[in-house]
Parts: sequence; C-alpha cells; structure tokens
Amino acid sequence: MSDIPASDTPVSTTAHRPPRMAGRVCLVTGGGSGIGRATAVLMAREGAAGVIVAGRRREPGEAAVQACREAGHAFGCDARYVQADVTDEADAAALVEFALTRFGRLDVAFNNAGYQEPRAPLEAQTRETFDAVLDANLRSVFYGMKHQIPAMLERGGRIIVNASVSGIRNPNPGLALYSASKAAVISLMRSAAMECAPRGIRINAIAPGRVVTSMMLGSGIDPDTIAASLPVRRLGQPEEVAQAVVWLASDDASYVVGHVLAADGGFLSS
Repeated sequence: MSDIPASDTPVSTTAHRPPRMAGRVCLVTGGGSGIGRATAVLMAREGAAGVIVAGRRREPGEAAVQACREAGHAFGCDARYVQADVTDEADAAALVEFALTRFGRLDVAFNNAGYQEPRAPLEAQTRETFDAVLDANLRSVFYGMKHQIPAMLERGGRIIVNASVSGIRNPNPGLALYSASKAAVISLMRSAAMECAPRGIRINAIAPGRVVTSMMLGSGIDPDTIAASLPVRRLGQPEEVAQAVVWLASDDASYVVGHVLAADGGFLSS
C-alpha cells in the first residue's frame, strides 16, 4: 500500500540542518499511538530537551516514551509519560504544571487527543455519543489551550491542534458529529491564534486526511478503495503528519499563524 517507513523510523535526515526542536519542551496529548506517538518521537529526534507523552492508557504511553528516549538519545531527551484524561480540566491543568515543575517551561503543545463515533445516521446518534465526541475533540482542546497559553506568555510558544479534513469537507456520511467537532476545533483555533499572536504564541492546526491509524482503520472504510480515490493513490502514514506538525512548531513556520495545514494526499484539492 505504501513505501513509507514503518512507525518510529525517520522520514528525513537532519544531517544538513540544525534540529528543529533543539532544547524545547514539548507536550503531546494522545501520544501513545498513531499521529501522537509519531510526533512525540520526531520531536525527540529533532532535539527536544523534554517530551511529555500524555494519554489515558499507560502501556502504550510508556512504550512511546521509550521510543522517544531512543530517538532523542543523542540530545539527552528527557521523555516522560503522564496519565491524563484531557477532557477533564484538572488533568489538562496538571499536564502543564508537570511541564513547569520538571522542566521550568513549556515551549510546544500538540493537542492531538480525539475520538470518532461509530458510523451511523445523525438521527441514530445519542446524546451520550454527542457528548463523548465533543468532549474528546473540542472540550479537550479548549482545556488544553486555556492552561497552555498562560504557561507560554513569558517565553512565547507554539500550539498545534489536530483538526481533520472532515472539519473542512465531510467525506463520510455517518460521521456528522466528528465532522462538526473538528469544524469547531478549527474555529476555536483561529480565534485563539488571533488573540495570542500579538503575545508571542503561534497557534495553528493540522488537518490529516486518510492516515493509517487505529481510528481510521476502525471507521469501517475500505483502505484500498480510499487509497484509490486519492490523487497520490495511497493512504498517509502517521510519520508524514508528524513532519507537518513539527514544521508548524519550528522556526521554519515563524510567519504561519491561524493556519490549517492539510496533510491529506491531495484530498481537499481533488
């Protein structure tokens, strides 16, 4: 299906440029698997001084931390797992407090945690499902930014939120709640970006397309059919999205504010 390297394998080399996350303290929510894990590992490989992997499940979180330590060994990366439910404001605040207590600062936050409902027509969805989707995808971003922004005001910082192409154009009937939540995330991000840019904090969003993650594979779509419909004729890999996230968090994107960067294999342009 794809010739992209397997998870945790570098997609590019830093041989001819300085590491993009050199000395920075980074926080990744939903960091135990998929795009979150790939991004945490890449941040470590790109020279991060500290990477905080947050998530509900300890085992994949600890495994991601070990991968970060190995990837960032040359830079002495201090990677840590913090068990957290970011739909709970107290947990979202505690993640920021952990960064400040252990590292003295927070430079980069990737609000990545999310949830997609089981596919069903809108009239078949329940209030409980609505709450679960909006809590995971929107409330968590609000709580995250609410506490990350004050921690970054003194030194400046970068915040990236995980949106989706579904928040721009819904390609999948049966996932109305997910699409609505991601559209709201984009609007929330843009408002926060306009508020925070004059204060030295850059906020942007990544909008992945069809990427090989457990969420995508569990959505009931046929991977080969989806791949054939994309201009690049393949699905994306988490590592490719991670490259886009790290670029948004780097000095290379210093003039990019309030932007939604689609890593989608051309889906939105087709």
